[in-house]
Amino acid sequence: MRDEFDRFLLRYRSGLSEIETKLAILRDEFSLVDGYNPIESISCRVKTVEGVLEKATRKGIDLDLDAIKDGLSDIAGVRVICSFVSDVYRIVDLLTSQSDITVLEVKDYIANPKPNGYRSLHVILEVPVFLSAGPEPVRVEVQFRTIAMDFWASLEHKTYYKYDTQVPQHLIDGLTEAAETASHLDSTMERLHHEVRSYRPPARTLDV
Repeated sequence: MRDEFDRFLLRYRSGLSEIETKLAILRDEFSLVDGYNPIESISCRVKTVEGVLEKATRKGIDLDLDAIKDGLSDIAGVRVICSFVSDVYRIVDLLTSQSDITVLEVKDYIANPKPNGYRSLHVILEVPVFLSAGPEPVRVEVQFRTIAMDFWASLEHKTYYKYDTQVPQHLIDGLTEAAETASHLDSTMERLHHEVRSYRPPARTLDV
């Protein structure tokens, strides 16, 4: 059973590699051609066998590989941190427009934040993985955030973990306020960025 599960997860690791490579190519092209890299970082993870079984059990999914494949969309996950909100949408559009990518679901928590202030853009993709038996579609969840959104999400996660989800109301209120502050920071920094990018120094005059 363990060997069967290892082969099952191999497909997801391969799917991650496909998505990570596509993102890395976009990042390198922007750096070379545009002189600006909209992707700050890319991180990847595949759930452990124990993690997959725990989530499947929690969601009431049969512990059968086919049922797990159909019922879980986040076995393979990629997190892409961008500098600015416009970069998020730009990279999402470029990635999802590639001919071998199928978009299964989009959850835009940037345009429509969660009540607690959480902002991120989640896309569930399907990418073909070419194994010895032939191509097989693999689902990968990709989360896109700005640096400010990721900082907030990290703090929120640590807070809920520390309090075992029983977070005092004043901390919840503080996190919600911090989410608004982070969103304002994103807007301000993007405006400044565009101003700097569009600046053209005045032509120098020759001294006579």
